[in-house]
Amino acid sequence: MSVNETPTAERTHIGFFGARNAGKSSIVNAVTGQPFSIVSDVAGTTTDAVSKSMELLPLGPVNITDTAGFDDEGTLGAMRIEKTRLALYRTDIAVLVTDATRPMGATEQTLIELFTQQKIPYLVVRNKADLLSEPQTDTDEVLWVSAKTGQGIHGLKERIGAMGSHLQPTRHIVSDLLQPNDTVVLVTPIDAAAPKGRLILPQQQTLREVIDIGGIAVVTQPEQLPQVLTNLQKAPRMIITDSQVFGPVEKMLPDDIPLTSFSILMARYKGFLETAVQGIEALRKLHDGAKLLIAEGCTHHRQCGDIGTVKLPKLLQTYTGRQFDFSFTAGGDFPEDLSQYALVVHCGGCMRTEREMSWRMRTALSQGVPFTNYGIALAACNGILERALMPGTLT
Repeated sequence: MSVNETPTAERTHIGFFGARNAGKSSIVNAVTGQPFSIVSDVAGTTTDAVSKSMELLPLGPVNITDTAGFDDEGTLGAMRIEKTRLALYRTDIAVLVTDATRPMGATEQTLIELFTQQKIPYLVVRNKADLLSEPQTDTDEVLWVSAKTGQGIHGLKERIGAMGSHLQPTRHIVSDLLQPNDTVVLVTPIDAAAPKGRLILPQQQTLREVIDIGGIAVVTQPEQLPQVLTNLQKAPRMIITDSQVFGPVEKMLPDDIPLTSFSILMARYKGFLETAVQGIEALRKLHDGAKLLIAEGCTHHRQCGDIGTVKLPKLLQTYTGRQFDFSFTAGGDFPEDLSQYALVVHCGGCMRTEREMSWRMRTALSQGVPFTNYGIALAACNGILERALMPGTLT
């Protein structure tokens, strides 16, 4: 992704689903106007979910996913179906591609049930309409198209665009807490784990929101924070820090300056902050040997002293005085069966969509497993959770 592209997690995710040989890949290619997927008359050509970020007018930045047939067969087929089903959890709009030359069957009905269960808005597309002897009429739920001739493709794009325009209300990381000309200090440690030449995504997004609201953003490392506070003629509206340095930063600040972290703000932005705060209560009650899952939404090269696999486990055990059995996941991997865990500690989720983070949270809660996040856990470990919630402002 280039520095000017919309992050994948901030795009509208459109998934194309259906049985093998319904023409999903042909429809995707027709909608995107480019050879996005390999097409063939052989059933099962698409073997894995394939995604691409692009601009799709009139919707704007989107992520298109072409999935494997949901009626695939054999051992590998079952694995592909599982990958397709997992793609549902990050899908904002589902397009069910069907073969117009045959009735819809059990595969299509199962997919519709899954869309409904996950509350995903969907549209049924009857492909290969050019092969029918009689013309068909579109309805609110069903469009008749032909990837081969282009019939109905423009209307399909317009319908997808209309569906996307009503998906989500405007969400804020921090701008709704600020007024123009408020000064916000962003504490961004540059250490071995920091990406070379850039800020991490939550820092970029927070910085942009402060600027967009007409605020004054001051970016510094922890070591320079005392000098920054001395240089400012007026106390900043708030300090936002990387959660890893909560302890040192808190000790540098007067009690009257609000303090929070990028991870906590990201949990708020993704819609699971209150659940994360409730989940931390479970941490204090865990017994020795309890199994904890630490989940990161992105994949990156593990550094010495990695936050998720090294620092956080150590702090959690020091805070509670107990030893835990830790498991780790990263990127798109997240187990559906969480029954063995006593707690899930997730990152802020900047690389996962709001819908996927909601699914991960609901998956845990439905199995009676508390769910919290890095920022909340680190604030609790440093004894400053109430302050980090500014207090009660964020929840």
